[in-house]
Amino acid sequence: MISKMSPGSSLIKETDIAAYCLQTVTEDNPELLKSFSAPALHVLESAMLSPVTSMDYILLKTLVAGTIWNLKDIIPSKSQAEIINAILKILSEVLDLDAGEIVIRMQEAEKQRLEAAAETEDILGRANHDTLMEDDEMEEIPHKRKVRRKTFISDLLPPTDKELRESIALLTAQQTALEIIVNMCCSEDPSDDEWEELSSSDESDAFMENSFSECGGQLLSPLCLSHEVHTAFTNYLIPKKIFEKTAFPNSTAVDLCSRSPTWKSLVRKMNTIQCRALVCLQSLVSLLDVDHLGGPAALQTLAQHLSQLLFSQPDFAKHVDFLEAISSALRALLQTMASNNISQCMTPDQLMTLCTASIHSSNTGVRVNVVSILGITGSVLAKEDGTLETLKTIGCFLLEVATKDPSLVVAGEALDALFDVFADGKEAERASVQIKLLSALKEFQPVFKMKIRKEGRGKYSPDQLCVLDNVKMNLRRFVAYQETVEKRLTA
Repeated sequence: MISKMSPGSSLIKETDIAAYCLQTVTEDNPELLKSFSAPALHVLESAMLSPVTSMDYILLKTLVAGTIWNLKDIIPSKSQAEIINAILKILSEVLDLDAGEIVIRMQEAEKQRLEAAAETEDILGRANHDTLMEDDEMEEIPHKRKVRRKTFISDLLPPTDKELRESIALLTAQQTALEIIVNMCCSEDPSDDEWEELSSSDESDAFMENSFSECGGQLLSPLCLSHEVHTAFTNYLIPKKIFEKTAFPNSTAVDLCSRSPTWKSLVRKMNTIQCRALVCLQSLVSLLDVDHLGGPAALQTLAQHLSQLLFSQPDFAKHVDFLEAISSALRALLQTMASNNISQCMTPDQLMTLCTASIHSSNTGVRVNVVSILGITGSVLAKEDGTLETLKTIGCFLLEVATKDPSLVVAGEALDALFDVFADGKEAERASVQIKLLSALKEFQPVFKMKIRKEGRGKYSPDQLCVLDNVKMNLRRFVAYQETVEKRLTA
């Protein structure tokens, strides 16, 4: 039984593997949930609440916490708040650990252990050598020569990588904890059957007119967070701990691991934790209100932190996983700040540097994020005076992406961004006329419509088609709006 295993058991590793499997098979598997019995849940609860603190057990408890979260629908409602609180307590404790410092400490412990073993082996080796010399001087019995094998202490002990294994267990536990938190930020998407009713034909426009307010033009439905999870997040300072994990890994730990062939793989694990934390941050910023995120000042500090992370790497565009994660976090943060009239912290130069470096990324998600960031910032600038030239630069950039990006998803996002930037404001109206936005969109309108019809069903999912149909409808509206703007300004 999991809950009865001793801390020093050689089966801990096998138990972790079993826990991985259990967490995986219980995710989004309602049929399996029906077969779970109360005793089985009690076993999992006992394992999760075990007071053992070894790294192997920390990983085991984290995996079990993830499994219990997957099983929340079969837990009695009266116990759910208590169980969620227990899960968040474990995740909080895991994230509290300073992985960088522990990796450094583990490496030093390994070094001292190996040095002590080598010293002991050397002493025993010399002793064996002296013994053999004495034996050679002994009188030999004919045909019964005495043969002795050199025996070192390392021959008697099994090879061990205890420190490395514990470091990997901790890093895996932290990554898993962050992934569980993302899963707690649930999303309820429309069913595939509902999406199948949509099409990218002209006939769907009437339907889209009626459903636009419901669909909201979003790729995914709004995230939700239960009261119990929200309360536990706040009680255990989850946002603060996630923020701390978004920092770059401990440079000393990275350097030590990079110089060791056996520890080198941990560098990637540490970078993965940073990326997972950024994804968590994106979810929390989208879910929690400004006060629960620390207020306007905290959001501005967070924006400065993310900008510093991004621009401290001159070659940030080459690190695709990092770029996708941080651009997603920035997108969510800037949207929250714009919605709450909190002043932005990225300068126009920083903004264009990010977009120019990232728009040619092979990752579609990165391109969608930077285009959206440009739209969010541009819509804020459109309400300010003296922003004409910046708006013209943003407009030309978005127009280039909308008409030339090979992905309809990116093109649609760029069009949405154009609608946001040039929807209102005197500076925006002047800029749109000067970059000849109306004529460019009129020319592109039939091309976009044809691409949706030709490529839509073969390359894009139903939810993406829903968004593209919204964009197509809004493009028609926006062109009509721009016609009135141009007539008024050129009259």
